[in-house]
Amino acid sequence: MSEVQYEQGQVRRARYAVAAVFAVHGAVTGSFATRVPWIQDHASLSAGQLGLALAFTAFGASCSMPLAARISHRFGSRTALRGLITLWTLSLVLPSLAPNLYTLCLAMFVYGASAGMADVVMNALGVEIENLLGKSIMSSLHGMWSAGALVGSAGGTLAAHLGADARLHFALAAATLTFLGILACSWVLDLQPAEDEEPPPRFALPPKSALLIGAVGFCAVFAEGASLDWSAVYLRDQLDSSAGLAAACTTGFMLTMAVARLAGDAVVNRFGSVGTVRAGGVLAAAGGLLIVVAGHPAVAMGGFALMGLGIAVVVPLCFAAAGRSGPNPSQAIAGVATITYTSGLIAPSLLGGVAQATSLVVSFGLVTVLACGLVAFAGVLRAGDRDRPKLSPPAAAVPDRQP
Repeated sequence: MSEVQYEQGQVRRARYAVAAVFAVHGAVTGSFATRVPWIQDHASLSAGQLGLALAFTAFGASCSMPLAARISHRFGSRTALRGLITLWTLSLVLPSLAPNLYTLCLAMFVYGASAGMADVVMNALGVEIENLLGKSIMSSLHGMWSAGALVGSAGGTLAAHLGADARLHFALAAATLTFLGILACSWVLDLQPAEDEEPPPRFALPPKSALLIGAVGFCAVFAEGASLDWSAVYLRDQLDSSAGLAAACTTGFMLTMAVARLAGDAVVNRFGSVGTVRAGGVLAAAGGLLIVVAGHPAVAMGGFALMGLGIAVVVPLCFAAAGRSGPNPSQAIAGVATITYTSGLIAPSLLGGVAQATSLVVSFGLVTVLACGLVAFAGVLRAGDRDRPKLSPPAAAVPDRQP
């Protein structure tokens, strides 16, 4: 990208704008998740068919993410993000319109593809703003994503409780979130490539550094996916908890993740990326042990809370480290994001297979082992602890182009 100096106020506005985009992105996910039962009934799908359709989300994201760097290079970061976040918010409507398995698979592919491309561009912008500010902000940005997901989930829960048709619910949500997303993009940085900068390839394997960073993200997202999808089942089946208490465990895990991410930047700025992830790995492993040995629901719920606290900031720090690991931040972030999306896809099914062959206790023993991997391999995130360039003095600043 071309070297442009920015005023301090301009960068701070861009930070809040990107945070708003993260929240919009999360709100789409939260809105969709609450209406999956309606979508299943509308398309007359079995549980296995629904699982197949949902897998196309990650498939679409994995296929499209390498394109994000090319799009950002071609149109500039602001225009690219505005277009991709609009595509993402409007794609929320598609699953509710699908009448059968085949159309739902196609809808979920588009839904996942638009999610993945917007994800890469907004994370690349977050890394650039973090560099300019000279301090960690990626954790709080992902905290805003979690907060947006909770808001979207709350709206979807209300719509489901009122018996609203998901087509109407999604249309209203998409219109609102599209407006908010476009508005927020007006203040993000408009990064443009240098005149002599070669465009990135349309598809390219991620650099080796991104693969190593992605492996750390894999461990964290695996634990996150396992906890989100299996925590309620664990309390109900292993500890004979009520359905309400089991559901509360999942909600508590999500809240722990959101709060830890919103507060995580202060910890990262104090102890660095490597130290924070290692400490988080210890907490996550301790939480896993509590889950495995729990004889009472309260103990297991404490274990899931520790798990959420430990892994909350890992993925944001992986994206930050990837963005500084090579000359093309979007390409590196796309590589890490592809690995983490894959982890989120295989975690629930793999744990289900292990549980079928052995037990859920053994499944979460595997999660605990992966949490220990955060402690062992946190050093690959050292790129996130490099000295970050500071803002230029206001007198020398060159204003960014406004829309």
